[in-house]
Amino acid sequence: MITNFFIPELNNHDVQELWFQQDGATCHTARATIDLLKDTFGDRLISRFGPVNRPPRSCDLTPLDYFLWAYVKSWVYADTPQTLDHLEDNVRRVIADIRPQMLEKVIEKWTSRLDYIRASRGRPMPEIIFKM
Repeated sequence: MITNFFIPELNNHDVQELWFQQDGATCHTARATIDLLKDTFGDRLISRFGPVNRPPRSCDLTPLDYFLWAYVKSWVYADTPQTLDHLEDNVRRVIADIRPQMLEKVIEKWTSRLDYIRASRGRPMPEIIFKM
């Protein structure tokens, strides 16, 4: 994905000042992945084993991280699916049931998170901001 999609897409944009941050998931920190990202971003890579280490307990600022995965998981497993087909049906149903109003609220929370991070110059966010 990095070599076939991400890097070619970056070539369409000015990324001289762009920083790249990723979490510490094992698949994200494979030597080949880190080497490729270092070649692309140089010292502007925030990652485990990267030039700038990702801070422990770093806040997740993307809606996928702080909302979607937890929301979907909580509803997908609510009835304890016993088969792969049941699990897939639950995932499809839960995703289809997400309404625009919910996504509007998520985006409002996202912008407030960004505003807080900018104003606090990256200090940890108080727990209250994580509540939906």
